[in-house]
Amino acid sequence: MTPNVAKAEASSQLHVLSLIIAVVIMLACTLYPPLMAAPDGKADHGLATALFAAMSVAFVRGVGFIPRMWVWRWLFSGWTCSAALALAGWLMFVR
Repeated sequence: MTPNVAKAEASSQLHVLSLIIAVVIMLACTLYPPLMAAPDGKADHGLATALFAAMSVAFVRGVGFIPRMWVWRWLFSGWTCSAALALAGWLMFVR
């Protein structure tokens, strides 16, 4: 009698483009914080939130983690990263 052993799932793979996007956002926000400032010098919280959301999603996707639940899978997808980057671009354009 053999014990029940869970099937081994395929190992996750790095998603290089997402990882590069995450690292670029991280470095840009770290090395040049005025990027996230409004013209009057105050912090632009909407822009910072959009950039950090895109960075977080890109890191999760970039290291190869793909959640099992569809809600989390959708939340940590490339489409969510693209939407957050589009929002950040739009917020920079309108200021």
